[in-house]
Amino acid sequence: MLKVSVISPERVLFEGEVDSVVAPAFDGEVGILPAHAPMMTLLGKGTLRLGGRAGAFQVEGGFLQVIDNHVRVVTEKAAEA
Repeated sequence: MLKVSVISPERVLFEGEVDSVVAPAFDGEVGILPAHAPMMTLLGKGTLRLGGRAGAFQVEGGFLQVIDNHVRVVTEKAAEA
């Protein structure tokens, strides 16, 4: 499982565990599963999809960081999709 935090300037939108994450990186989509290598990428505009029943968010800008099965998404704009 991945521990995921989705944070916007207004509030924490999501904090919990999911099976997978698909995020709109600045140069295309990136998929993240448990045991993913550490990484950091800038986000573009698109849909952030959280595996399982966690849902999805429309995001625009910001960054995504993966360290030790913890995915942190800090975005400039976000809304539930």
